[in-house]
Amino acid sequence: MKKLIGAALAVTGALLLELGLIVLLVIDGNASAVGADGGQGLKGVPVEFRPWIFKADAACPEPEMTPALLASQLWTESKFKTTREEATSGAGAQGPAQFIPGTWATWGRDEDGNGQSSPWDIGDAVMAQGRMMCSLLKQAKSSGYGGDPRGLALAGYNAGWGSVERFHGVPPKSFANGETYGYVQDILNDLPRFQGAGLLEVSGSGSAADALRRAAARAGTPYSWGGGGPDGPSTGFCDGTNGYLNGRCSASVTSGFDCSSLVQYAYWPSIKLPRVASEQYGATSDRAVSRDNLQPGDLLFWSHGGSASIYHVAMYAGDGNVLHAPRTGRVVELQPLSEAMPARDFFAATRP
Repeated sequence: MKKLIGAALAVTGALLLELGLIVLLVIDGNASAVGADGGQGLKGVPVEFRPWIFKADAACPEPEMTPALLASQLWTESKFKTTREEATSGAGAQGPAQFIPGTWATWGRDEDGNGQSSPWDIGDAVMAQGRMMCSLLKQAKSSGYGGDPRGLALAGYNAGWGSVERFHGVPPKSFANGETYGYVQDILNDLPRFQGAGLLEVSGSGSAADALRRAAARAGTPYSWGGGGPDGPSTGFCDGTNGYLNGRCSASVTSGFDCSSLVQYAYWPSIKLPRVASEQYGATSDRAVSRDNLQPGDLLFWSHGGSASIYHVAMYAGDGNVLHAPRTGRVVELQPLSEAMPARDFFAATRP
């Protein structure tokens, strides 16, 4: 399941005819549901952290790694703070995952595609946290030391693996004034506060529910202009206007979806929608629905003026939220419908 999510779990008004998608997913607490996070569940986490936590979890094959473990660790490290004033420790640890520069040099990468590897960037920090914890979990399980491998890994993250080797386990309360011991206990004890319903749950059956479920499994996938298709994420391209980040062509080196390719992927092969948003509208416009009568799986379109200028498409599923690929530099993520696109640009809704 982690591999499935990992392969899965990224438009501004100035973009012209952007290939686009937003996916809205219904949550039905009374029905059998499959979560986009593989059933692990996560609650009490800021929305900007969620896709990266799921992605970091999915990238680690160790079963002890869970979204809640990463979330609880981030809470203990920084309370999800991201400013230099609030997330800099007296020892020089930086960012929401509290990396010291030397450790960041080993684990840090430019995960969000903004042109720099920074412990202050949420995506970069959480993915580095996940890589380091995944490596430590492997060490813990092969070490032969007793105790919960999660505790051993957390101790290694806090005090260095050498400290774990010194004590053949989690350092005792007598070590470092009990800092590492308390760190491990706090994170493991706080796990329940972060365990909960998944980011997205899709109930029911049929082509619309299947499409929503298929798209939900791609939460956390990077946005890539022109990338993606029926077979999944792929690198995209830059066209002189779109696909750039900080002056560089991000799409050509980023494997992901843009908004309309995610819609196409979601419905394929039961409904073979065209590739771009305006064509998807053309293929479904004979089945228009009013915004007051939307049903799960309906497509929503935004335009700068008329059907020829459609720049974004969405799958509706209720509950006032969308899962979408907003723009270059972001990932497929959850947002309220009211915040996803400018309200004045809403154009039409159709039913595939």
